[in-house]
Amino acid sequence: MTEQRDASEVRDRLDRYRRTREQVERSILPRATSVDGYAFTVQASLHGLALRRGGYVALETDGARLLGQVTDLTAASARAAAGGTGEPDVEIRLARGSGVVLDDAGRPFHDAHVRAATADEVGAWLARTRPGRAGLEVGDLVHAPGVPAVLDSGGLGRHTFMCGQSGSGKTYSLGLLLERVLASTDLPVVVLDPNSDYVRLGVVREDAQPEAAAVYPRDAVRVWGDGASADVPLRLRFADLDAALQAAVLGLEPVRDRDEYAALTDALHREVPGSPLLAGAQDLLQHADPAARRLGRRAQNLGVLEWGVWSRGGGSLVDELRRPTARCCVVDLGSLGTAQEQRLVAAAVLTTLWAERARRRPVLLVVDEAHNVCPAEPADELTRICAERTAQIAAEGRKFGLYLLVSSQRPHKVDENVVSQCDNLVLMRMGSAADLADLARVFSFVPPGLLAGATSFRMGQALVAGRILPQPAYVQMGARVTEEGGADVPATWAVPRRVPGDG
Repeated sequence: MTEQRDASEVRDRLDRYRRTREQVERSILPRATSVDGYAFTVQASLHGLALRRGGYVALETDGARLLGQVTDLTAASARAAAGGTGEPDVEIRLARGSGVVLDDAGRPFHDAHVRAATADEVGAWLARTRPGRAGLEVGDLVHAPGVPAVLDSGGLGRHTFMCGQSGSGKTYSLGLLLERVLASTDLPVVVLDPNSDYVRLGVVREDAQPEAAAVYPRDAVRVWGDGASADVPLRLRFADLDAALQAAVLGLEPVRDRDEYAALTDALHREVPGSPLLAGAQDLLQHADPAARRLGRRAQNLGVLEWGVWSRGGGSLVDELRRPTARCCVVDLGSLGTAQEQRLVAAAVLTTLWAERARRRPVLLVVDEAHNVCPAEPADELTRICAERTAQIAAEGRKFGLYLLVSSQRPHKVDENVVSQCDNLVLMRMGSAADLADLARVFSFVPPGLLAGATSFRMGQALVAGRILPQPAYVQMGARVTEEGGADVPATWAVPRRVPGDG
């Protein structure tokens, strides 16, 4: 009996403790304090919590109402007195966080009442702060449903880094952003498309919103590729390549391979305009100059002459880059037969745009799957040239009108000299703690708490920050106008097999 009585007393004490703790926890009022009027700390009860990481709040103090954003929110614990109940202090749980004041107040406050802001309040603030440049409506704010997320097109004049793990909706969202650029601005676009994901950027979806489809400039898109679906055959003339690229294609080093390099230079000097250089090995293999014959054997052994990318006297992608005939040039790298050809074309695009920089023609250069084009550790000479030229454009291209939009699933594998020059970030779901730590270091202007929220994003959700938005925000990407070019292989193999005899 004594043991039962003791057990009953323990249960009663636990029940009283829990009731007391819940009573104290529910009594916690949502309050915010700021010592400078710009950043604030906040606490609130976990019971019926209305605050969200990345969400917007109204801060009401001294008859004034300010709009703020919660940039971090976590569960915390603290000791609290039971308050005249005769019970000992209790360990309570509460929400604690931090945020920024969005209105330009600059006055400290203490114990301001905090509530979730309405969509109308958030929309009114955005209307007040929106610049006069063309807006790119890419979706809605996650924590203000119905409020459009409108990016500042002028912010693309600063380089942009977009990343997200597989399945996050990155490819879809990049296509959406490019659609808005084409529909709302006059900015020319060049896309390095390694997976043929954007080859249908000029094809309007059947279910597209009529208003958006009516103004979309589908005729502005031209696809250069090596297939029947391309608008223009993707070809290069060897003579259009700069000296470094020519040497890289043939594995030449000017000092080590000086005779062959001289033979190549001589052949280029004797080239007849419009004739295909290196179109076949026979001319070189039967040449009177031994160095030229060695050059021919080198090209033959490397298989360079069999590449389908060479122009046989026709046009060249370099011509289009120098004298554009279409506003959006999609370079379908994924249609090429070999990885070497893909790297060559990417390098040719980068070097040509850089060589043409003095013309100061603005262009948005989109580098998808950038870890293959400008990796942190290039594996061969062509890739090294790509990486160096991309880094040079990142560092110096903006003043010439060369604006990068670099996209990757693997941010830590992209050359940091490129990523560190980006002033805009579009971050989709990212589960890697190491990648998020790297991004927090490089994009130090983004509150770490907002970055941490990327681990729980749903498909199509993104953190957008930088010059393209007045304040970092969580965005739900909207509907596309055009069709997606690439798609996953249907998982028909995962459909449950029907067992004979099952009803």
